[in-house]
Amino acid sequence: MPEPEQGNRNLSTYLDVSGPHHMRVPWHEALSEPGRPAVDAPLADKVSVIMRTGQLALSAGDSAWRVRDFMNRVAHVLGVTVHADISLVNIEATCIEGSRSITEVVANPTAGVNTERVMLLEHYLHEVEALGREISVGAFHDLLDVVESKGQRYRPWQSGLASGLACGSFVFLLGGGPVEMAGAALGAGFGQLARRVVAGRRINQFVAVACGVAVACVAYLLSLMAMSPWVPDAMSHEAGYIGAMLFVIPGFPLITSGFDLFQSEMRSGIERLAYALTVILTGTAVGWLVATGVRLYPDDFAPLGLGPVPLTALRALFSFVGVYGFSVMFNSTPRMCATAASIGAVANTLRLSLTGFWSVPPEAAALAGAFVAGLLAAACKARTSIPRTAVTVPSIVIMVPGLYMYRAVYYMGTFQPTDAVDWLIRAAMIVVFLPVGLIAARVITDPRWRRVS
Repeated sequence: MPEPEQGNRNLSTYLDVSGPHHMRVPWHEALSEPGRPAVDAPLADKVSVIMRTGQLALSAGDSAWRVRDFMNRVAHVLGVTVHADISLVNIEATCIEGSRSITEVVANPTAGVNTERVMLLEHYLHEVEALGREISVGAFHDLLDVVESKGQRYRPWQSGLASGLACGSFVFLLGGGPVEMAGAALGAGFGQLARRVVAGRRINQFVAVACGVAVACVAYLLSLMAMSPWVPDAMSHEAGYIGAMLFVIPGFPLITSGFDLFQSEMRSGIERLAYALTVILTGTAVGWLVATGVRLYPDDFAPLGLGPVPLTALRALFSFVGVYGFSVMFNSTPRMCATAASIGAVANTLRLSLTGFWSVPPEAAALAGAFVAGLLAAACKARTSIPRTAVTVPSIVIMVPGLYMYRAVYYMGTFQPTDAVDWLIRAAMIVVFLPVGLIAARVITDPRWRRVS
């Protein structure tokens, strides 16, 4: 038994406020025979490789179907059968080899998105499927160490800059002009910077969201005040403040929840949806409180007066910039950002043209835009090593109706239930049709994905 003093020291270390609540797994130390070829290793060592692969895929924000696929592919190489129950942050799995079986659980501290990690895991799987029967269990974990060591590619200020460009572009696509775009860019930039700084101190992510939104709203107001000497009517452009806080809308889990529900991954799908709605409610509620305090109101944007050709060209340009910025926030590589942005520029411009020029209902236009994005991503997948999820979801995040969501909460706060329900239904319909469009494209282009497992 440990000495009392040692036990007290361990307890003090655990209770230290700066320490982690989720204990890290010492993967290498837990191996019984790290130098033995993986296919001949004890079942417990094989299970550690399978579970860690799934945990890293889940931490990257991938859908439950893909997390299960990663685990199955590694298990197939190692000669193990795996049955997993996957949630938003947890994996419970039973691994079977002959007459032996082991059940383990792994957990991530929070939900997140890291598309570069998704790509690195794809490369890891290709290497495992090519050489996995020849390398040791320790070598498997060395490869996973490399994947895990790749943290955030971009510094907080770079993420803030990307957020500003993305949200400024988003405001134009919503109908805003230069003043609203500039204010939203500054607000979203400082808001995302604050969010990253708070999250970097390992503060609860919902607190980070609240801080980011509050900073964004105040920064938007201050930017209008700063522009007033040169733009006399700057203070009348308050409608753009909604765009300043759209960086907190969790498009990735919102879309992947639809994927999981389609694949009957009910636990993961429902938890992802609940998580996304909690983030949205936190962000919009704080935004409403701050905006009410500083007297910002969600008015309609003034018409820009642009003809069809320049309007379409600018929509394509700002769709590219917006998707590129959101991709940076998802930790994509520059190549992945450019690919997603190119797809988004085509798909989102099509969506806006359908609604603006041909009076197609926004829900149907969202379906068409997402469907085209899915087809383009499939074509890119056939020619590049970029995972499909890493470009499809970022390319349509700019279509998520954050404006509608905020207005629904705003009208709830001002006790206008008819308007609140109206905007809520509009938002819900578009949110439903976005993953449906991607799912339809995936069903057509991916034989494995469309079949019942």
